[in-house]
Amino acid sequence: MLNIVKLRYADAPVYLEVSSVISSTAIQSQVNLSASWFSGLPADGNSQAIGASGVYTDRPTISYTPLSGERFSRYLLTPLSPAAVFSLIQAGYPVDRVLHLTTRAANGLYNRSNSPSRLRAADPRFYAVLDALRRIQRSEKLGMRISQRSGDDSELFLIADTTSAQLEDDRRLVREYLRLQPDKEVLHLTFGSVQRSDTEVALLTRSMSEIFAEIAATIEAPAIHVQEGRANPAPTLPVTSEWDAPLVRIHSSAHQPGDAYAAVHYRDYWFWIDDRDMKSKSEFLFILVLLSLAETGVAPEVPVITVPAN
Repeated sequence: MLNIVKLRYADAPVYLEVSSVISSTAIQSQVNLSASWFSGLPADGNSQAIGASGVYTDRPTISYTPLSGERFSRYLLTPLSPAAVFSLIQAGYPVDRVLHLTTRAANGLYNRSNSPSRLRAADPRFYAVLDALRRIQRSEKLGMRISQRSGDDSELFLIADTTSAQLEDDRRLVREYLRLQPDKEVLHLTFGSVQRSDTEVALLTRSMSEIFAEIAATIEAPAIHVQEGRANPAPTLPVTSEWDAPLVRIHSSAHQPGDAYAAVHYRDYWFWIDDRDMKSKSEFLFILVLLSLAETGVAPEVPVITVPAN
């Protein structure tokens, strides 16, 4: 969250990864036994005592290293795989939420972008496709299977049981707006903004860096910071749909919030997500899932350090 706030101020974010975890444990125990007797009378001076004590100490050491080079490029700059995006949908994640967050364009229909470098309003047909796909998914009448082909391309197998008139209308709308064959079940899934044929779904997906920039652009930065030119101004695009609302609503205040889901302190201000804002909370949690999805390479070998317990 701190890196997202930094992007609003055009400051350089720093991404860290855990390189090693060392756990040093120690257990100490002690038992005491003492007794004393006195001869003679009275014997009220006799005494016995027994005692035990133990101490357990765990001192973990976590080492962080900056994310850089090839891992930085793969983890943050490489767009998400279209097959991975549809795998999330196949796993049960809301199709509208997944595509709204991860996709810049689908078959030439562009999503809204609040990032200063790509500021543009959404194609209304893109939002119509999201609504139709969500209704089809909620009806549980959509079957989906993804098969990997050569390279980065995949096959998308779709079967829709459109027994109701509403679902049939939604199916036709999606096919028409995405310029797909009306009854083709096996579609070619690839990365790109423009399809090559009417049997192809071309997704222009975002990288994690782009997703962070989209969220940063709608942060409610302090007015004084915007006036002084310290933070980028808010996007000037009109809000014509509920889809145009910020992906994650991050507030700012001079004082520490009392009911925050997540908060960071930066430039003498607090930036936070309201704990009562379920939409922002769920989107923020979903971003953590995407971070795991973005890491597709093999983690490098790290040294294993064994610390003996004393």
